[in-house]
Order: sequence, then C-alpha cells, then structure tokens
Amino acid sequence: MEKSLAMELVRVTEAAAIAAGYWIGSGDKYAVDQAGTEAMRVAFDQINMDATVVIGEGEIDEAPMLYIGEKLGTGYGPKIDIAVDPIEGTNIVAYNLANALAVAAIADDGNLLHAPDMYMQKIAVGPSAAGSIDLNLTITENLNRVAEALGKAVSELTIITLDRERHHELIAEVVACGANVKLISDGDVAAAINTAYGDSGIDILLGIGGAPEGVLAAVALKCLGGELQGKLMPRNDEERKRCIEMGIDVDRVILMDDFVKGDNAVFAATGVTDGELVNGVKYEEDHILTQTLLMCAYNKTVRIINGIHKL
Repeated sequence: MEKSLAMELVRVTEAAAIAAGYWIGSGDKYAVDQAGTEAMRVAFDQINMDATVVIGEGEIDEAPMLYIGEKLGTGYGPKIDIAVDPIEGTNIVAYNLANALAVAAIADDGNLLHAPDMYMQKIAVGPSAAGSIDLNLTITENLNRVAEALGKAVSELTIITLDRERHHELIAEVVACGANVKLISDGDVAAAINTAYGDSGIDILLGIGGAPEGVLAAVALKCLGGELQGKLMPRNDEERKRCIEMGIDVDRVILMDDFVKGDNAVFAATGVTDGELVNGVKYEEDHILTQTLLMCAYNKTVRIINGIHKL
C-alpha cells in the first residue's frame, strides 16, 4: 500500500465530517448518516486505487450504505481493503452530544477482516495490558488479569461500555468486583481507543456493539500497541448463515491478526462533534475547521491534523 494514501484517507474522513456537521442538533440521524456516507463515497472515488469495502455500515439500522463488496476509487493503483463507519455516532450528531467521528481504515488487499455487519462481543485494552485479556474467560477473570498487568487493584479499574439493556448483567458483575463503570450512549470506537491513553481514565472496553466498529477499533489499537478481541453475535439463523457463507466461525474468538494482518494499515477519524480524541467541525465565516486523528501501523505514528477548508 502506498504511504501517500494516508493523507488521502484524511481527506475522506474530513469530507464526511464536514457534510454531516451541517446536521448537528437536527434530531435527524438518518440525514446525518446519509450526508456523511455520500460525501465519503464521493471522496473515495477520487483516489487512484482499486478498493473494496470489506467492512461496511448501514445493514443493522437500514441507513444509507457503503456496503460490503462495494468498489471504490478510480480502479487504478494499489488494491486496497476498506473499513468504514462514515459517522460513528449518528445519534450523537443529531442531538449535539460529544465524541461523534467520521471514521475509515485501509489496509492491503486481503488484510482486513471480511465480516458481515452485525453485533460483536468485544474486549479491548491499551498497550500496557495487551496480552492479558481473553474473551473466553469471565469478566471477573479478565478484570483480575488486567489489574495485574497495570499494577492496579481491581477497585481502581474503570471499564467503559454502551448504555444498553443487554449489558445489565455485565455491569452488575463489574460492580460486584469493585471496579468502576462509565456508560456511553454511542461511539465505542472512540471508547476503545481511549483505553490506550493513560490520561483518559479508561482501562477496559467491554460489551456488545457493532462489528464494523470492532474492526475499525482493532486497526486503531494495532497502531497504538493495544489489543481487541471479538466474537460475532448473530441474532438469528439468517445472520449465522451469512457468517458461514463468508467463512467465519461464529464460535471462535477473533484476534488482532484476524482483524488486520500485518502492519500496513492506516486509521483516520475526523471529529464531527467535540470529544476527548479530537475537536469537532467548526463553521466560520469564510472557512471550515476540522481536526483529524491519523494513525499508521507501519511506522506506529499518531498525528493530529488540523485542517482549514476555505469556502
């Protein structure tokens, strides 16, 4: 994969964030997603590459898709795998909350997990606890192992999870162990990344969220030296059949090298609303300001890119 594609990826997420940002506070999550998706597709199609979407969005909530198998780019240049979530947190944008991102990741052809858009059980940690987690173990066992890796008591750990009814038992077990819980309404890509930042106060991501977000978070954590493990959670026979057709064992834990092979991968996230990772889009009189987190696994660099877009 050509290294110049890293900056091209930034332009893609910037375009999606700017388009979606006009709908901040609108209450219309579908308009947010459509604006971001269409802008991302147009930006991708201007890049000299022969790319395929292997992780897309839209099937779960019937939003406008960048669908799995869709071809992007001019058709000339390197063959690329793409994972996208045009707007990570459509509700966040619609109701003007924190931590909405336009997110995309790329890797060489065949190097990103090719999986359907469904739910995924996840556990993620930063570099200091990488190698200590095991999704086959109980939550209590994982908390003890992470605490030991970080040199903390379990009571000093903070886990982050989506505020969903399906997580009530998870939260109860965490609380019973004496650890702390931070609930978020949406946006578990940002939450997973925050496990790699010591000043975030987040030690572990736990719970069930979207599979596309799991792949994107895994690419980001690969750049940062962290770890994510996942397991697909088909809700019915149709989803289970789709996994089988794609050659995925739903009973097997998906590891980092399954999510993204090798180190030739790039992750970009542009803020739509303000958050812990990056600032949101700002619309000034004659220009637009953006801020993007760009991470490259091949050289382990993390950059914050401030964009000024003249109107």
